[in-house]
Amino acid sequence: MIDSKKIQIAREEVGIKPALLPFFMKRAAILLTVILLVVFFIIPIAKLIYLSMQSGAGLTLTHYMEMLQQDRLWKTLKDTFVIVAGSSLLSIVLGVLSAWFMAYTDLKHKKLLHMAILLSFILPSYVLTLSWSSFMGTQGIVANLLHLFNPDAKPWSMYSYGGIIFVMGIHHFPLVYLLTVDVLRKIPRDLEWATRASGAGRWKTFYLVTLPLSLPGLTAGGLLVFLASLDNFGIPAFLGIPKNISVLSTLIYEEIIGFGPSAFARAAALSVMLGIIAVIGTLLQWLSVKKIKAVDTVMIDNSPRHLLGKHRSWITTTIWAFLALITVVPLSSMVAISLKKAYGLPFKSVNLTLANYHYILLENPKVWQSITNSFMLSATTLVVCLVLGSLIAYVRVRKPSWITKTTELAVALPYTLPGIVFALSMIFAWMEPIPGWNPGVYGSIRILFIAYVCRFLILQVRASITAFMQIDASMEEAAHIFGAGFWRKWTSILLPLLLPGLLSGAFLVFLTAFTELTVSALLWSTGSQTIGVTIFSFEQAGNTLYSTALSSLIVILIVLGMFILHLFEKFQSKKGVQQP
Repeated sequence: MIDSKKIQIAREEVGIKPALLPFFMKRAAILLTVILLVVFFIIPIAKLIYLSMQSGAGLTLTHYMEMLQQDRLWKTLKDTFVIVAGSSLLSIVLGVLSAWFMAYTDLKHKKLLHMAILLSFILPSYVLTLSWSSFMGTQGIVANLLHLFNPDAKPWSMYSYGGIIFVMGIHHFPLVYLLTVDVLRKIPRDLEWATRASGAGRWKTFYLVTLPLSLPGLTAGGLLVFLASLDNFGIPAFLGIPKNISVLSTLIYEEIIGFGPSAFARAAALSVMLGIIAVIGTLLQWLSVKKIKAVDTVMIDNSPRHLLGKHRSWITTTIWAFLALITVVPLSSMVAISLKKAYGLPFKSVNLTLANYHYILLENPKVWQSITNSFMLSATTLVVCLVLGSLIAYVRVRKPSWITKTTELAVALPYTLPGIVFALSMIFAWMEPIPGWNPGVYGSIRILFIAYVCRFLILQVRASITAFMQIDASMEEAAHIFGAGFWRKWTSILLPLLLPGLLSGAFLVFLTAFTELTVSALLWSTGSQTIGVTIFSFEQAGNTLYSTALSSLIVILIVLGMFILHLFEKFQSKKGVQQP
């Protein structure tokens, strides 16, 4: 009692009333949030733009003018357009077809098919690339089959424009599928029936009704694929660099590793160009998604609209065969090559060994260090993003304002930009944050941790926002009425309900960080290499046996993680059913 009186007297002496404390605490929290957003999210991008225009004579556009006068840049822009447009078109075709079959027909085992469709996107792009280059290589399954008919026959080379477009297309088509399938299910079937009753056939009904009404989802998916293709570094790096095929992301990488007196300035200018294209595409994609949300009140119709009848079995089998062809079969070829004693030997029992796996796990300390680094980075990123992302999402949903909206936009900025652009901005920001002061972040593993948190925090924020929006605010109000404090409210009410949604976002953050390559390719240093960088280094050095072996282990870890997540979700659903 005496202590509380002393506190009250002290408050009155300094002129602070009890009612003003929450006000000052709120202002302090807002100020701290603004400072963190500016330091970690805004300054890196601003410094990138500033350095792209910096020269000995002050601010200038000289670097942009020099780059625009180079034939290599125009060739890269043309190659980028061809590859991004071609892969996006392929992704749209495959995504729309898969969405239509899943939404409109009575295919068998739709839940398993849904997971199988997502598999090609869940796999890291460089793993999918290695599997296809192994599958279509001179020692792959296709080459062995062709040699049965013609010893001189050669399979289609994946190290080409067509190979890059194909792998990028099958890697990204699940994005179109995800944004289109629910839009198709929301189209009122009465409109389609009315069109059919007026004498229109199935194709005309699709053209007049289904396609126009599905355009918001199709456009959003197409733009998302465009952005993903523009951002992708792994596929063009693995398949394009050996054949001198460059896109903007690989050109920026080559500029930086090539050093030179103005390498960073040229790379910064290229990054700003690429970033502008990405931001414009993101704005268009956001407008398309907004149109989808405008019809969210329409109920999803999961019942089939077209019965396949006697064709159901062979169509389902064909779809399964196609999905196996683009993922399982190439992965099998990659695993087969990783088991060979030497590259070039025929696939026979006498030529098989586990020596490649023994080497990467037990004989090469750098590989084990890269696995440890990736696991440590992804685990710490998961924890930080889970806590910060959930708090940001809670404030964003429960107390919406211009401050929370601005916070969400600032957090989304690093993920909006292509990874290679964001990595370069991190270099500029942490090489010397304040003129004359180097904190030692650049060149250490800490810059990778900062970059991972900044880039992947929005994934947790978006997943947490979805989880919070499914819980009515009245439940929290009831907890307050019955005397529950802050911690009791979270531990007893919110967390049990939010846990599945929060952990799904956390798993996505962990998986994305664990298999990341684009940002790490520029930010890694001796002792801080990651799994993606190690696989890339093996492949660049021609050690295909080691790169395929390490990629095979990554696939096993991803499948194991998905299985654990599936068991957890199954346990949570059973627990929810058992509760009264």
